[in-house]
This record gives sequence, C-alpha cells and structure tokens, in this order.
Amino acid sequence: MAAMAAEPKLSGASHFARADRREAMSFALLALPGIVIVGLLLIVPVGWLFVLSFIGKDGGISLENYMRMTQPVYVITFVTTFQIASIVTLGCILLGYPVAYLLSQLSPRTAAICMIFVILPFWTSVLVRTYAWLVLLQRRGLVNSWLVGLGIVSEPIPLVNNFTGTVIGMLHVLLPFMILPLYSSMKTIDSDYMKAAASSGASPMRAFWDVFFPLSRPGLFAGTVLVFILSLGFYLTPALLGGGRVSMWSMQIGTNVSTYSNWGAASALGVLLLVVTIAILVLLNKVFRVDKLYGGR
Repeated sequence: MAAMAAEPKLSGASHFARADRREAMSFALLALPGIVIVGLLLIVPVGWLFVLSFIGKDGGISLENYMRMTQPVYVITFVTTFQIASIVTLGCILLGYPVAYLLSQLSPRTAAICMIFVILPFWTSVLVRTYAWLVLLQRRGLVNSWLVGLGIVSEPIPLVNNFTGTVIGMLHVLLPFMILPLYSSMKTIDSDYMKAAASSGASPMRAFWDVFFPLSRPGLFAGTVLVFILSLGFYLTPALLGGGRVSMWSMQIGTNVSTYSNWGAASALGVLLLVVTIAILVLLNKVFRVDKLYGGR
C-alpha cells in the first residue's frame, strides 16, 4: 500500500521536473538571439583585442605591449584617468542623491515636471554642451565675470584647459546617469517603512540612515557603476576642456591608433582598462552589498 501511494507522488514530481526543464529550454531558446548578438558585438571584439594585445611589432607573440605600460607616460595617464573618474563619480553621488531624494518625495505630477530638467541635457549633443562650458569657464566667460563682479576673486581664475574644467564638464554630462537610477530605486521604497520607523521612536535622520538609505543602495550602486564606467572611457570632454593638459587613457588609446598606428599597444591599454574596471566593479559590489540586500528582500 505504501509503495502504491508513493508511486503517484514520484510520478508527479517527475512530471514537474520535466515541465521545469521544458520551461528552461523555452527561455534558453528565447534568449538565444540576444546571446548571439551579445557574442558578436561584445565578446568577439573584446576577444580580438585580447589576441591583438599579445602581437608584437614583428608579428609574433610578445608581451612588449604590456611591458610598455610601465613607462611613465602610461602610468601618469592611468592615474589621471582613475582620479578623474573617482572625483566625477563622488561628485555625482553628492549632487545626485539629494536631487533624486527630493524628486521621490514630490507628487507624481510635480516630479514628472521636474524630471524634464534632469533629462533635458540628453536632447543636446555632448559636443555642444562641452563647447558651452568652454565658453562659460574661460577667463572672460560668464563664471569668471560673476566671481570678479561679486568680489569673490580679484582676477579671473583658470577653469578650462586643466583638471578642474574637465571635472566640471564631465559632472554636467554624467549627473543624469546618477539621478535616474537613484530616483527609480527610491520610488519603489514604501513610505510605510519610514512611518514604522518613526512610530518605533526613531528620529527622521535615524530612520533615513537605517531604513531609507539601505533600501536605496541598489539605485546608488547602479548609478555609481554607470558614471564610473562612462568616466573611464570619456574622450571628447577631456580633450576639449583639458586643452591637451589632461590626458586620459581613452585619449592615449586614440593617440596610439591614429598617430602611431600601433594597434597592439592600444589593445593592451583597452584590455588592461577592462580588467581593472571589472575588479573595481567587484569591489563596489562588496562595498554596497547589493546581492545581500536583494537576497534579504
């Protein structure tokens, strides 16, 4: 009798297992076109660059392209790239988080109107925005005129063709990429959580840091990753606002290809930048603990 009772259960479990396998196969078939496209557009070019980075000038396998990375010009450019990317990312966090929080607390209609001003820069070319900052920040530009007119400085200060101008221009371009993920994450946070914390005796500041901020970490992580990765590969804004005095690795890659026609060195720069970026992303994931947050929810 026990064996007869167990047989239907086993057959039922087997039926569900087969159904799960069929569903998994269906999802795999649906995802196949996307996997093929990603493979063709991402994996194949990166693999080609990886192979090309090990080809020396004589056409043989060599590490000379990676040994070149120890030269002072590459080290300085590498440090400058991550300095600018880190400062721009931190600046976007400090500026974007309060804006996203304010938008999340507004009514849907008011937030939609304010969001127009966040996405408005996307309607203008990056080149146009960069040239606009070039005009605003020059010695006789609007910013220096205001600073001198208000008596804050006695003479115009250099705001372009240097590190400062590059950071300002990149902040303006990349700030929406921080605000949008943060706002999307904050809108999903139920206001009842804050009310529950307040009813438990927590002050508004304590409720924010213990309840709201941890729940907004996924958006903060997404915005940080977007801004940081985009900062590492920025070319146009540093080239114009840096005035040739600020050199990032993207510019170094362009120089190796366009000026020296050295694809091996350019590929090695790209591969090394990719590896370091992945390592930093893994570190950021551990800092924000996004996987644990999602697992806890």
